[in-house]
Amino acid sequence: MKNILITGASQGIGFELAKQFAKNDNFNLYLVSRNKKKLEKLKLELNKINSNVNSYSLSIDLSKEGAIDILVSDIKNKIKHLDIVVNNAGYLVNEKFDNLSENQLLQCFNVNIFVPFYLTQKTLPILSQNAHTIFISSIGGINGTKKFPGLSAYSSSKGALITLTECLAEEYQDKSYKFNCLALGAVQTEMLDQAFPGYKAPLSANEISQFIFDFCVNGNKYFNGKVLPVALTTP
Repeated sequence: MKNILITGASQGIGFELAKQFAKNDNFNLYLVSRNKKKLEKLKLELNKINSNVNSYSLSIDLSKEGAIDILVSDIKNKIKHLDIVVNNAGYLVNEKFDNLSENQLLQCFNVNIFVPFYLTQKTLPILSQNAHTIFISSIGGINGTKKFPGLSAYSSSKGALITLTECLAEEYQDKSYKFNCLALGAVQTEMLDQAFPGYKAPLSANEISQFIFDFCVNGNKYFNGKVLPVALTTP
């Protein structure tokens, strides 16, 4: 039985990814989101898929001081260790560069890079042998890809997440842990609607979640410290 942590689980890709894991009895799920009502809805969905699914949830804002410590303490009490960590939670700011406020910039970087950074640091002691940590980034964070007006904070924070992935793989190469990053292109989610109103992506959250599920389970057999672009369009 493998233990899975998914952040940003109450909607979009995180929501659909949890449903993918629920189809199999071999996983215990620990689901995190700020939105308690949506988490409760997700748990109902999981039980419809598999009445035997074993899932825990915590409604908390991981960008708040002390929140990650609370989460890790609860994980220790509930499931002891982690085999797969999916850093999926994200925050989008769509704002012209000259209008970007300090609060917008800080919140974007807090959620997109500081939380995954500190969450990884705090979960290292409870990672199992061959544990796989996955960071969900954006194709816009990769050097040389097309960039878009209004996304300077978002894309640069996702670029930092890509670099973090590579640094962790190097620093812990003497361990059995694996760290990889998926840089996603356009996927039909609420966040995409916010960034590109009216645009229709070629992939749904459900479709990309099937790919991410397989990568979570098998990707550490083939990759470490790798950044994989997963994109049909940008956007």
